[in-house]
Parts: sequence; structure tokens; C-alpha cells
Amino acid sequence: MSTSRPPRARGLFHHVELWTDDLAVAAEQWGPVLLALGCEPFQHWPSGRSWRLGDAYLVIEQSPALLPGGHQRLRAGLNHLAVHGGRPAVAAALAAGWTVRVDTGEAVHLIDRQGFELEIVLHAGGPA
Repeated sequence: MSTSRPPRARGLFHHVELWTDDLAVAAEQWGPVLLALGCEPFQHWPSGRSWRLGDAYLVIEQSPALLPGGHQRLRAGLNHLAVHGGRPAVAAALAAGWTVRVDTGEAVHLIDRQGFELEIVLHAGGPA
């Protein structure tokens, strides 16, 4: 009889990597929110940090290969990241300096100081 590992969730993210102009600011703002969402610190190196939840992880990196110009969510690329969460995660984000872009009652869209948007979905089955 073979003992095999359960299959990984096909189609779910392995990891997401966000490049930032300012790693210190990004870690200061993203870290508390990710902890409130149940993520654990995962990796730490001079130009980056990561947090893990299960098999998936989020990387924030200030890469030396980064082109100047900053993030702009309305340009081609990542518009926003949406996660299941709740009001405690929103409170952690606000305490870390995020601002509310819109609160629909089902989800809260937050903007960090570098222009990244995080949508925290408050209820199962809410908008993504």
C-alpha cells in the first residue's frame, strides 16, 4: 500500500511577488495585515520578505532590477490583490497606515502608501 501526499490545490497560487520601491514601508504596512490574516513570516533577505499561509506565500521585494516609476494600479499589471479576511484584518491595515478606498459592506478596498490595493473580502461568497 502506498502512502501518497494529498494532491496540491490545482489552480491556486503558489506565491505572489510584489516589487516595491521601498521595502521598509511595504513591510511596515503589509506585515501587520498578513499576520492578522493568519500568515506567518516565512523568508527574510536584504531586499525582501515573505509571509506564508499553508502552501502559498506572498513576497515583497525591492529588487535591484526594479525599473523606476513606482506602482500604478491603473496601468497594465496587478490592479489589486483580494483575500478572504474580516474586520480584524481591516483594523490591522488601518493601524499600519493603509487608507480605505471603498467599503462596500462585503469587502473593503485599501490602498497602501505606495499605491498597492488590497481588497479584504469580509464574507464568504462576497466579491473577489
